Amino acid sequence: FHIGEREEKCIIEDIPSDTLVVGNYKVQRWDIHKHDFLESAPGLGMFVTVTSPSGEVLLSKLYGPQGTFSFTSYLSGEHIICFQSNSTRFAVIAGSKLRIHLDIRVGEHFLDESAIQAKDKVNEVNVRLEHLIEQIHHVTKEQDYEREREEKFRKTSEETNSNILWWAIIQTLILISVGIWQIKSLRDFFISKKLV
Repeated sequence: FHIGEREEKCIIEDIPSDTLVVGNYKVQRWDIHKHDFLESAPGLGMFVTVTSPSGEVLLSKLYGPQGTFSFTSYLSGEHIICFQSNSTRFAVIAGSKLRIHLDIRVGEHFLDESAIQAKDKVNEVNVRLEHLIEQIHHVTKEQDYEREREEKFRKTSEETNSNILWWAIIQTLILISVGIWQIKSLRDFFISKKLV
């Protein structure tokens, strides 16, 4: 995505509880002379701020033009991940665009291939098996979280339907009461005027 040099950009990531999140990013600065983005942005860093669904700041740190950040979610829900450059130029001068390449991996620990190749085959199988078990635990956590969200949504829908039913019953009772009152009032009026 693209942002202005002094602009803050936030993304929302829905994450289950007790889940490791790893993010890799790279910043490129727009070159006015080449009319293209430079391969790197030396001297430019990024403030990365992560806020939990309860508003608690989980991570707030300054990184370089390319880096990796990680945090563990303690609550399930929407986590807000914000990026802002550490540019010190004034807003009038800082008209430069930045391109940010972002890769966020939720609940996965990736294997270091060079370390695996250095070990023998038995250890490699063992490490891959542990990795698969870890992924299974992550998938189970994701399913539990989605089940929790679905149950919450179902309860909200049932409460709404119940409220609508009661509102319809109350409206019907009010209409019947007003109708009976009007009939009684008209009857009393006709009797007082001796039309009946």
